[in-house]
Amino acid sequence: MDYFSTTEIVGYVASLVVLISFLMRNVKRLRIVNTTGCLVFIIYGILLGWSIPIIITNAAIVIINVYYLIKMEKIVIE
Repeated sequence: MDYFSTTEIVGYVASLVVLISFLMRNVKRLRIVNTTGCLVFIIYGILLGWSIPIIITNAAIVIINVYYLIKMEKIVIE
């Protein structure tokens, strides 16, 4: 029986976290969980030997999520 490599496990965890994020009803929670999944995907991209498409795509999603999370906080504060 073949066992999963550490890299594969990281990839599956990232996929699971992103999938779970889409089950969230609360948009703020969705963005936080999705950001976590994207960060794990960035680690996965690095473990694959610097897979630039995976890293760039997920880094962009992290930036977008952080932007909207900050924007949400500013609306609540004001």
